[in-house]
Amino acid sequence: MTVEARSMLLRAERPIPAIAVARPRSRWSALRFVPNPKSTPFTFGYLVVLLGTTLLLRFADPAVTTRLLQLSSTDAHNLWRRPMTSLLTSAIWLSDQSWLVYAVIFAVAVAPLERRFGARRAALVFFSGHVLATLVTELPVMVLISAHVLPNSAGHWLDIGVSYGFFTTGGALVFLLRGRARLVALVTMEAFIAVIWLGDDPAGLDSVVTLLGHAFAAHFGLWFWGPRLRASIRRPGRNSGGRHEPGSVV
Repeated sequence: MTVEARSMLLRAERPIPAIAVARPRSRWSALRFVPNPKSTPFTFGYLVVLLGTTLLLRFADPAVTTRLLQLSSTDAHNLWRRPMTSLLTSAIWLSDQSWLVYAVIFAVAVAPLERRFGARRAALVFFSGHVLATLVTELPVMVLISAHVLPNSAGHWLDIGVSYGFFTTGGALVFLLRGRARLVALVTMEAFIAVIWLGDDPAGLDSVVTLLGHAFAAHFGLWFWGPRLRASIRRPGRNSGGRHEPGSVV
């Protein structure tokens, strides 16, 4: 046997390195990003509630659903008369009934935060943004109506939805990103807020109030919750046995 043949035989008998073996990608791998009751119970449960109320709006008696929406609205008039009821129930309705669109938004803007920090923390971020953005935008309307700067009709527009909550979680997620990814996400979020405003009646009072609410919610999540969530991530050598937890929130 020649030296060259012996060399080729020895190379053939060596085990193939593990890195050279390509693992087949599972066709179901993308499903791990879909909200489910095990990894994201808050996001999944919330979407189930929104699906139920969406079906209720579509199939129930219009007189009943109209009354329910009026009781849940966080407009200035209703917020003054029944603050707790409106604050708690306004976030269980979708004004345009596009449940599938919101399912995608929740999968992108809420579920990643829940996977990283747990259901309780995700719910706290979500609802704190919903409540504070509502109060920050509607209390000035109350004051202006009381001062007769705005007519009473300005306090009776329908104000329901979940956008303040998911913009708050989205803002917190943007802060947790790093480098260019954070800049791209921030620009995308700001553009999304602008598109929503321009797609409505930009000059209308309700559109302006909603715009301010979206902007406050997003930046509240960005500058208030973002730093606190990052600070809560364990560092190597601190109750972790030197194990470093990945910075990804997906």
